[in-house]
Amino acid sequence: MRIGILSDTHLPNLIRHLDELGPEIATFFSTVDLILHSGDLTSPMVLDWLEPFAPVVCTTGNNDPIVDSRCKDVEILDLQGWRLGMVHSLRRGFRPMAELQQLFPAPVQIMIAGDTHYEVLEYREGVVVLNSGSPTFPHHKDLRLGTVGLLELAPERLHAEVVVLGHTPGKPNPGRAITL
Repeated sequence: MRIGILSDTHLPNLIRHLDELGPEIATFFSTVDLILHSGDLTSPMVLDWLEPFAPVVCTTGNNDPIVDSRCKDVEILDLQGWRLGMVHSLRRGFRPMAELQQLFPAPVQIMIAGDTHYEVLEYREGVVVLNSGSPTFPHHKDLRLGTVGLLELAPERLHAEVVVLGHTPGKPNPGRAITL
C-alpha cells in the first residue's frame, strides 16, 4: 500500500489548487492508494483537490478555523498490520517516546505529524516518526514547492521517505530527501 503524506499546505488566497505550483504535486499523488494530511490545510479546497487521486484522511491543525467532517484532531489507522497515529503536532523539541504515545488513544508503530514545516523521518524506540514538511511553504519560506512523505506498507515491511518535489523558478526548495 502506497500512502502519500502532506501537511501545512496553508492554501493561500493566491491559488485555488495545489497544481498551480506546477505538476509535481499532482504527479506524486497520482501514484498513491491513500492520502494523509496532518493538518493546517486552511481551506477545504485542499481536500477537494486531493480526493480524486485517492481517499483522504485528515487531522485538524492549529490554523484550521474551518469545520470539516473529514478532519479529526487524532486519527488512528490499522493498515497492512501496522498501527498508524496521526496528529497535527507532536509538540516542538525532543519528547520521550512514552510522552508522544500519550497523544494517541492506543500505542502506535508509526507517528505522522506536521506543524513545523520541516521534514523529519526517524526510527526511535521502535516507532517511525514522519513529518512530511510542507509542499507549499517549506521551512517557513514563502510560497514554493517543498516536500511530501511517502509510506509504503506491507505486512512486516515498511518503507518511508521524504520526497523533495522540485524547485519553483527563482525559489529553491530548502527541503531534503530522507529515506528509512
